[in-house]
Amino acid sequence: MMQMQQEAGIRGGIVMFSFRSFRNFGLTGSHTDRLPPPILLSSITNTSPKQKLHPCSPLAKQHSPALVGPTIQVDPTFRYYQDRSAASIADEIIQNGFVGVHYFVVNENNVNRELIEAFKQRGLYVWALVLGNGSYSVEGFPPEWPSWQMELLKPVNDGYYRFSPHSKDYVQWKKQKLAQLVRDYPFDGIEVAEPYFPEWDGIKRGVYGDVGPLAQAAFKEQYGHPRIPNFTNPRDPDYYLTNKALYQDWIDFRVKAVNSFLNEVMNGEGGVREARCDILVATWSLAIDAGPDSVAKLRELQGLDAAAMISAVQPDLHFLQTHWPDWMKPQSKLPPQYIRSYQNFVDQIRAVHPNIPLGVQADIGSTLSMVKDRRWLQEFGEVAQDMGFSTWTAYEYHLGKYMYDEAPVPTAVARPQRDKVVISFQKRIDEASAKRPGSVSIVTGKAELPLPPELISVDGNMLIIQSDQLPQSAFFLRIQQIADTPAYWLYNKDKPANVMKGVTIVTVQ
Repeated sequence: MMQMQQEAGIRGGIVMFSFRSFRNFGLTGSHTDRLPPPILLSSITNTSPKQKLHPCSPLAKQHSPALVGPTIQVDPTFRYYQDRSAASIADEIIQNGFVGVHYFVVNENNVNRELIEAFKQRGLYVWALVLGNGSYSVEGFPPEWPSWQMELLKPVNDGYYRFSPHSKDYVQWKKQKLAQLVRDYPFDGIEVAEPYFPEWDGIKRGVYGDVGPLAQAAFKEQYGHPRIPNFTNPRDPDYYLTNKALYQDWIDFRVKAVNSFLNEVMNGEGGVREARCDILVATWSLAIDAGPDSVAKLRELQGLDAAAMISAVQPDLHFLQTHWPDWMKPQSKLPPQYIRSYQNFVDQIRAVHPNIPLGVQADIGSTLSMVKDRRWLQEFGEVAQDMGFSTWTAYEYHLGKYMYDEAPVPTAVARPQRDKVVISFQKRIDEASAKRPGSVSIVTGKAELPLPPELISVDGNMLIIQSDQLPQSAFFLRIQQIADTPAYWLYNKDKPANVMKGVTIVTVQ
């Protein structure tokens, strides 16, 4: 891979660049203001011990480079990742300066091995990110899966199947699936996000659980109470605001359920760590800017106690995930410094676990009204570094505002063979625009030779030139009018494509 470096500034509207080999992350030079790299965290400095360590040893895991640096979440089921090679997806992630990927496993029965291997071939660390409290897909699940479901105060039909940690069958199934996942696929780490109970402000809205027979039976077995608290009738003697002792037991019971579930899946017999002793494990909990009682309120409403979770599971890394009341805010109302309000969550963890690496996650585009741009993401990484986080990530790579606003920018060039040149862009590009007359030309001396369309192809973010007539020595390529691909976006599909501005000249060695 090559990195762009300014050669001769801007001359008459033409941007002149040469390319050189590099091993650093991100971009430097003239495009820094247009395509800033994700911030590299200070802890990425190599502190690995000189002696060769067994990959299963705690010391080896403590020094794993997969625990540090800027990463991004990728859900390969989105259309943006279709109709292109796995190698091009990996290349695009590299061009944007990330060192690792959190591969969102929507369904453990449907995993793209080729993509995982492509990421790893490019030196990216790959985490399997799975959901703990349910699934968006039940394809391939055992027929008894309906019996695993939570019961909420009010039925919710939103396409998400919520499973109860009180279901022993679900816990065993999940443990077996994740153990199989890490045995079968070469992930560097595994993490269970969203293991919590629903939901923030859920009692008032009715989106609160588990209150069904699974929870009732477990509560009686563990605490001896014949009934769970009542959440709907203020006149009931066991109403949660009236019988405070019962409600406190219920809160503690829910925290224990979340942490016991994670501990069993990761550390139980036949679980993840038994399946692969070298696998890195991360736990996830939420964080929210809801005042000084935020930590206690999340414990109460959703069964989340990050310090207790870490004590139970003993992960190699813990992530704080931005909660939806925060991430739903538009960029104008959610500056990247918002995570400073999560310091109380960091402090709660550090009081018990002073040395565990911490990460923080943002959402940059789940809904169109709150998309975040590249500069916002860059500053988010800078704040994360300043707060002492070892790593950060965001959901989801192709959902950021930069996807809708930025024109394609060439970021690297490679010549893997004498008759082949590959120009990488920071985003997916349109093949028809690359094949237009004059889009790509060879410049030699005072002559300019437009490349015919049959010599040009596009694979995702990569423009490929294949010809045995390419100059043997170094030469220039003139690139212009390359467009991106709105049809592959999640939103704004009808928006006109973003097109390269001006002309870019690149040097091919």
